[in-house]
Amino acid sequence: MVFSSNVFLFLFLPVFLGLYYLSGNRYRNLLLLVASYIFYAWWRVDFLLLFAGVTVFNYWIGLRIGAAGVRTKAAQRWLLLGVVVDLCVLGYFKYANFGVDSLNEIITSFGMQPFVLTHILLPIGISFYTFESISYIIDVYRGDTPATHNLIDFAAFVAIFPHLIAGPVLRFKDLVDQFNHRTHTVDKFAEGCTRFMQGFVKKVFIADTLAAVADHCFALQNPTTGDAWLGALAYTAQLYFDFSGYSDMAIGLGLMMGFRFMENFNQPYISQSITEFWRRWHISLSTWLRDYLYISLGGNRGTTFQTYRNLILTMLLGGLWHGANVTYIIWGAWHGVWLAIERALGVNAAPRVLNPLKWAFTFLLVIVGWVIFRAENLHVAWRMYEAMFSFGDWKLSELNRASLTGLQVGTLVIAYLVLAFFGIRQFYNQPMQDKAPKAAAKTEQVNADGPASAQPRTPAMARQDPAAIAYSPSGAAVYQPHWMSQLPVLATRLALLLLFAASVLKLSAQSYSPFLYFQF
Repeated sequence: MVFSSNVFLFLFLPVFLGLYYLSGNRYRNLLLLVASYIFYAWWRVDFLLLFAGVTVFNYWIGLRIGAAGVRTKAAQRWLLLGVVVDLCVLGYFKYANFGVDSLNEIITSFGMQPFVLTHILLPIGISFYTFESISYIIDVYRGDTPATHNLIDFAAFVAIFPHLIAGPVLRFKDLVDQFNHRTHTVDKFAEGCTRFMQGFVKKVFIADTLAAVADHCFALQNPTTGDAWLGALAYTAQLYFDFSGYSDMAIGLGLMMGFRFMENFNQPYISQSITEFWRRWHISLSTWLRDYLYISLGGNRGTTFQTYRNLILTMLLGGLWHGANVTYIIWGAWHGVWLAIERALGVNAAPRVLNPLKWAFTFLLVIVGWVIFRAENLHVAWRMYEAMFSFGDWKLSELNRASLTGLQVGTLVIAYLVLAFFGIRQFYNQPMQDKAPKAAAKTEQVNADGPASAQPRTPAMARQDPAAIAYSPSGAAVYQPHWMSQLPVLATRLALLLLFAASVLKLSAQSYSPFLYFQF
């Protein structure tokens, strides 16, 4: 089951939300767990046992670590056991086929008989729920969160269906208070609906349209320079709108249930360095790699050489996390090397002035990286690079001109206009902080859902937002803005609603198109 499907929109989601709001607070986490398991089992029932087994194992490991004490030798041994088992499970399902195929290439070159391994099916979302489980037991070991004794809450955290398939990568310490004390208000639900529709339009209206362009260009055997650049630009936009669209839908669904997840994207294509790019792109993963891998390797606490080594190694492993293919490893190395170079040069990762040359160079580096990320193998990647940088025939091939439609061209232009407008607006209205972001939602948002102040926006806060409604702690509305002040918001939401309806109709008329990050 996927968000961009009729069965989810018109069956699963309405039934779940109806039961969720009809049930009491005591049973909502249990209902969420059951619904999440149904959501996952809709794909394959047999892998649900693996999913539940990983969950129970890490719950037990967390209890053992908690009983042993923070950062003790005994706790360290339990932590090591948990991490090793989690990585072994992930390694078997995700990398066994790749490892055996690579080994067979070597031994057959010496005339030896290859190993025979039945193809292992990759469970959907295994990378995400494995990383979340590892982060939990590490946080318990470090003392950042106590070991939970509530199996239902922990299982619901791991399985919560909005983020289950493709992230964002959540952390138990950021959500534990929200599992026990979260608020449900009209404006929060409306915000969630708006965010979900926004992500749906991104995915169905833009990403799926551009997917056909990128797929066709990358499949050409003899692409021209124009074909290659068209495919690279189409995939660059497709990947962003597809993945950020999923994140928007996940965040929106969380808001409908009273949760506030961390943001996963912050207009990454406005970046003026690779360092800034990774502070804006897939923020939940980049902060996870920083906190649990880069820092564990030593971070910047050693020599200069060790710091650069840690950066490159972190990105190499981050690339490998995306899939069992040498292309992902090269993509990770590409970004790791540039991160090391920028650190050596002292590049500012939070610029206050937009430099067109720095932006163009960074965007070029990102596009070059996306080409090998998208390519099925090195041969396809080399074919695309050769065409892109030969600067030969800039005209599109006859095959491309025959398949390219006006809608696809228009969508590509609109996609980059949207990226430019919202990117520049975000750059100047909400500039990057000098320090890297924390792996949590915005502070004021988390506090509004925490046990200390479990109430919606105050009247003062509501007056600053024409779409907001303010409530008293008892739940009574104390401030609702005049409808005239809401006209711009209402017009925007009406336009979004119309685009959402058009996207639903488009979805019904086309074939199934999974999210790109399902494969990870």
